[in-house]
Amino acid sequence: MNIRKFGKTNWMVSEIGYGMWGMGGWTESDDLLSAGSLDLAVEHGVNFFDTAWGYGEGHSEQLLGQLLKRHPNTRLYTASKIPPKNFKWPARPEYTFEESYPTEHVLDYTHKTLKNLGIEQIDLMQFHTWDDGWTEKEEWKRAVEDLKKAGKIAAIGISVNRWEPENGIEALKTGLIDAVQVIYNIFDQAPEDVLFPLCKELDIAVIARVPFDEGTLTGNITRETTFPEGDWRGTYFVPENLYASAEKADLLRPLVPEGMTMAEMALRFILMNSTVSTVIPGMRKQRNVLSNVGTSDGKELPKKLYSELRKHRWDRKPTSWSQ
Repeated sequence: MNIRKFGKTNWMVSEIGYGMWGMGGWTESDDLLSAGSLDLAVEHGVNFFDTAWGYGEGHSEQLLGQLLKRHPNTRLYTASKIPPKNFKWPARPEYTFEESYPTEHVLDYTHKTLKNLGIEQIDLMQFHTWDDGWTEKEEWKRAVEDLKKAGKIAAIGISVNRWEPENGIEALKTGLIDAVQVIYNIFDQAPEDVLFPLCKELDIAVIARVPFDEGTLTGNITRETTFPEGDWRGTYFVPENLYASAEKADLLRPLVPEGMTMAEMALRFILMNSTVSTVIPGMRKQRNVLSNVGTSDGKELPKKLYSELRKHRWDRKPTSWSQ
């Protein structure tokens, strides 16, 4: 497993991290299966784990806490997220800061997370939603400062809205943010325009999430794909998104090199960008763990293929279903 510097924190984290959303509230989630996959990831050098209270109302955090107990002698970096008080994702301009992240709420959910994890200090706490209209609010700045002084959090980050990579730029300019989590993949290359250069300039860590475009870039999504009732993906892949996504994926299929899966190609595309500190695919099954960590071998995509993949940038605008 290759490691990368996590911005100004100077932590050395695995370039393949672990996204734990699927272990919280998705259907067919199995705790024993999850535990086995998490342990396997640790055995293969994964040391960065990203969860959130919103993933099963703390259930995913509890699974991470159990993992920490099973590996007391291994340095594992913990990251979680404070849900907005109104419990609405994503943040919208009309949502006020006061109804999203008042100080008491920030402190309360940080302590809930620490209890779920069974630790005194979390490495990275993140605001699960963000709107740059909140940047000048002093409340969040004081809350972050107090949590750091109290030793409850080591670093603070923001998770920016889907398809809005620049709706966080002003927050980063305050100098108070240590990390930013953003969607970045073959389709979603927009973070390269403004966000990544600023992160590089300010030494802010970048967490690349949704590397497979919620499944499109694994090659498993087609126009006929359906999801179990209650599965979040069913509300995301509404017909107008499912059909367009499947068509985009079909254009990539001829480019996948022999002996490589589309998912592997998607991860290697992200790893080609040195600004990314870690990428956090979801890995509920052990076979996914093995295939994903296998991409951390230092081998780059052929330049011709990389250049061709860059042509598949897909600039999208937030919609009612993009969440």
